[in-house]
This record gives sequence, C-alpha cells and structure tokens, in this order.
Amino acid sequence: MENYKEVFTPVAKNYLMDADEARQQVDSTKYRGLTLSLLYLTTSGPNIQFNVCLCSRFQSNPKESHYKAAKRILKYLKGTLNVGLWYPSGSKITLSSFSYSNYVRCKLNTIE
Repeated sequence: MENYKEVFTPVAKNYLMDADEARQQVDSTKYRGLTLSLLYLTTSGPNIQFNVCLCSRFQSNPKESHYKAAKRILKYLKGTLNVGLWYPSGSKITLSSFSYSNYVRCKLNTIE
C-alpha cells in the first residue's frame, strides 16, 4: 500500500455498502485483521469510526467490495497522517462533538 495514492474521503461518494452476494469472497482472516487494525485506529481518529464499523459488519462473509472499502480507509489515513486527537496525560479535557448522520440511504437497516 506504500505506492497507493491517498484519497480525501474514507468512503467513495454515493457508495452503498451491502452484502454484495454477487462478488467473490476474500480471505476472512486477512479481512478481520485489517478491520481490527482499523478499529484500533479509531481511538485517535474518530473521523473513520462510522466507516470502520460498517466494514466490520461483514467479517463473517467478506467480499471484494468490502475489502476495497477497507483499503480505501487506509488510503484516506495515508493522506491524513497529521490529523487526529491527542490526549495529553495529567490535563483535564472536555471533549464535545456533534454528528449528523444520514441513514436514509442505508441498505443495511436492521431495525424494523
């Protein structure tokens, strides 16, 4: 992945991740390792949290499209090495945030 170009968003515009039954399955052990590494990185980079959690939903039956989506997150991280949260020890920090998440187009709605 060292020769890959970085991207400016962790997921492609208008990309809808679904079970993707038509594509070829990839090695689930390799995919789990990648998603677990990305989950570890969410502690210092919460901007990838939603996309990483979405990728981790497919650990039991990962397809090529899921693997490409996880690799895109790595490309995004390559371009944003200087962005992240730093938690200095011994200081009192109050962290407040707001997120507007639009789930209208999500094909993986599990709530009925």
